[in-house]
Amino acid sequence: MEYRLLGRSGFKVPVLTFGTGTFGGKGDFFKAWGDTDAKGAERLVDICLDAGLTMFDSADVYSAGEAETVLGAAIKGRRDKVLISTKYTFRSGDGPNEVGSSRHHITRATDAALKRLATDHIDLVQLHGFDAMTPPEEILSTFDALIRAGKIGYIGVSNWSGWHLMKALAVSDRYGYPRYVAHQAYYSLIGRDYESELMPLALDQGVGCVVWSPLGWGRLTGKLRRGAPIPAVSRLHQTADKGPQVEDEYLYRVVDALDEVAKETGKSVPQIALNWLLQRPSVSTVVIGARNEEQLRANLGAVGWSLTPQQMAKLDAASKRTLAYPYWHQAQFAERNPFPV
Repeated sequence: MEYRLLGRSGFKVPVLTFGTGTFGGKGDFFKAWGDTDAKGAERLVDICLDAGLTMFDSADVYSAGEAETVLGAAIKGRRDKVLISTKYTFRSGDGPNEVGSSRHHITRATDAALKRLATDHIDLVQLHGFDAMTPPEEILSTFDALIRAGKIGYIGVSNWSGWHLMKALAVSDRYGYPRYVAHQAYYSLIGRDYESELMPLALDQGVGCVVWSPLGWGRLTGKLRRGAPIPAVSRLHQTADKGPQVEDEYLYRVVDALDEVAKETGKSVPQIALNWLLQRPSVSTVVIGARNEEQLRANLGAVGWSLTPQQMAKLDAASKRTLAYPYWHQAQFAERNPFPV
């Protein structure tokens, strides 16, 4: 397993991270993802560690906190062998302060996560969404205190726009607060919006991309084909309308290219989609999920080899989109603006 630095920090993470959205199975939405219990999770953790995958990502909203509880039970007795990342910001209760990134909520959310995970520290905490109501000074000073207290190692964000992140980084630099070194962002062969602004920002400011939903919200599993219905067993039946949308013709154009590369390499469609991401600029780690051992072992097969430049170019061309303004204009002047990729 390859390890990479997380952004402009000295913290190394495996190129694959296991996402625990399939743990717990509370509520219709997360039950559609999976309902792995502590015993099942322990076995998946075993397989991950054997493969050198040591980082596990969760969130307080995954199965209403049950995913963190299951993860905590699964790593009991081997906390020193794993890295934990989790997220909070979304509503975690009915109270007026049980949402957002206020000092009140961050402090309590951290303590609650530590309790569910049965640990005394979290290696990486990411704000799950942007909170326009709380000043960045309040957020970052709170994280500064939690890092000094030893409860948090590093901090990051998720689902932020470029100006949100840049403003926060400027506040960190101005006051000497810790910097965000990770951005957990949606990025896939059928979701390349990340490249327009967030990737150039990441390269310029040293923010590592932690990729979520690398298989395009379950559409690049190799089970969707042109002219065929969604398979009977698929979480897309319950979750398709809640995630990123994609036009059928664009999806199948990419799937056709993936099928071509699959024949050339002898690898599966998901393995190729994951490997493509691992060769993209700014990517530190890709979050994979699995409901069972078979899925996990298949996803682990995405590392240890690389697509050729020709195969990367084929996938790039099939998934290319017209950039939004002003990025299509900036891309025409690479001599003075080298970041658009």
